[in-house]
Amino acid sequence: MKTPRRRRREAKTDYKSRFNMLKSEKPRLVIRKTNYYIIAQIVESEMAQDKTTTRASSKELLQKGWPKEKRGSLKSLQAAYLTGYLLAKKSQAKEVILDIGLQRNVSGSRVYATLKGAIEGGLKIQHSSKILPTESRLKDNEKLKVLLKIKDKL
Repeated sequence: MKTPRRRRREAKTDYKSRFNMLKSEKPRLVIRKTNYYIIAQIVESEMAQDKTTTRASSKELLQKGWPKEKRGSLKSLQAAYLTGYLLAKKSQAKEVILDIGLQRNVSGSRVYATLKGAIEGGLKIQHSSKILPTESRLKDNEKLKVLLKIKDKL
């Protein structure tokens, strides 16, 4: 019996998926969720060595006009969308592939809200439109004004 690799045992890496992404030789859009923030990165690999070229975090939204009293909502669907949008505006890459790692694949989730923001920001990413959150869910009435104001500043 073969012993699984250490990072697989620790539930950190899906080697088969990673190998397929590395074979494509395209930059990856890596999206991660923490307890407080959404982090999005454009990562390029050379000889299986990853290098982050562009990074955006929902924490940066505070500097762009996110209300200070809503600091606890920096992991919301709207913050995830704006983080993806911000990353796309910062990035010089045009075409990337999505890398969600071992996160659960749930349609309309914060991961896919980040993907939608990146797509609307100008990145070309292969996806299915069924997985993206709907406009009505993304642009909740109370947060619509804040969302549009910040999006204009980016």
